[in-house]
Amino acid sequence: MATTKKDIRALTKDQLRDFFEKQGDKAFRGNQVYEWLWQKSAYAFEDMTNVSKETRQLLETHFVINNIEVNTMQRSSDGTIKNAIKLHDGLIVESVLIPTASRTTACVSSQVGCSLDCRFCATARLKRMRNLNPDEIYDQVVAIDKESKLYFKRPLSNIVFMGMGEPLMNYNNVIKAIDKITSSEGLGMSSKRITVSTSGVPKMIKKMADDEVKFNLAVSLHSAIDEVRTAIMPFNETFPLEDLKEALQYWHLKTQRKISYEYVVWKGINDAQKDIDALVKFCKYVPCKVNIIEYNPIDDSEFQQASKEAIQNYIQQLEKNRIVVNVRRSRGKDIDAACGQLANKS
Repeated sequence: MATTKKDIRALTKDQLRDFFEKQGDKAFRGNQVYEWLWQKSAYAFEDMTNVSKETRQLLETHFVINNIEVNTMQRSSDGTIKNAIKLHDGLIVESVLIPTASRTTACVSSQVGCSLDCRFCATARLKRMRNLNPDEIYDQVVAIDKESKLYFKRPLSNIVFMGMGEPLMNYNNVIKAIDKITSSEGLGMSSKRITVSTSGVPKMIKKMADDEVKFNLAVSLHSAIDEVRTAIMPFNETFPLEDLKEALQYWHLKTQRKISYEYVVWKGINDAQKDIDALVKFCKYVPCKVNIIEYNPIDDSEFQQASKEAIQNYIQQLEKNRIVVNVRRSRGKDIDAACGQLANKS
């Protein structure tokens, strides 16, 4: 049912304080409510137990809390958990908890669907319905933190923006969510434990550098040859590698931080010597490391995992050129929770 009430979490702390003053109450009441909304993640006004009944009724009259709900939760044989998250308007996004021996990582979504058109990604086949609000991004992290404590007896340690959507196409809301996640008035997580992964939007990478963000940057690269990259990621025609290179050099100059390249090797697409040579050359422009990611099929015969020999060839030649390389084994494949598989099949 449509409502004209404002979502209270769209208000800043100062706006909440002003609201209470205008109602003839004390400004500090705004601080109390703000703490309930963010630090304590209250989803109902009646849960705010140190606030009077009258105040709770006042809030009920003026505002709503458009919280998310975990619609379904799936657990993989490897421990990975996938949440289908229901938003206040009935739309669904997915987020994933990835456990290892030393950490638990939240993989969160930033859009319903995706603005871009990567041909190997299931999410790109969904049209972009809308951007997520800062509180909807925040709520995904809160839900995964609770699951981490419940199932793995430890709090969430890392966050990656590698779920559904292109984070830099929802820049303002992603930044607001990260500000809340890292704030002592929110979840108090360290920015160093957060990675934003982009397919490569040069203008927005430069904006991040200018905004002096403290989190890490990963780029979904997959080819350092323009024709190849455009064939698998058509938006590369608009944002070619030369522009991406320049933006990444600007990022490094401003932040002095390394970049991670996410890289999948496919049979017959980017598994030849020329592809390796191009990647080695691209890696020399900016200090970086390469994460070679196992491909996760999306019911599509066009893209197939490259041979072990081809991947080994990449590793050897990157290492020979003193480029740090890691091979990432995919988690949660049996529940379609791995990289590139998030498509709301539920």
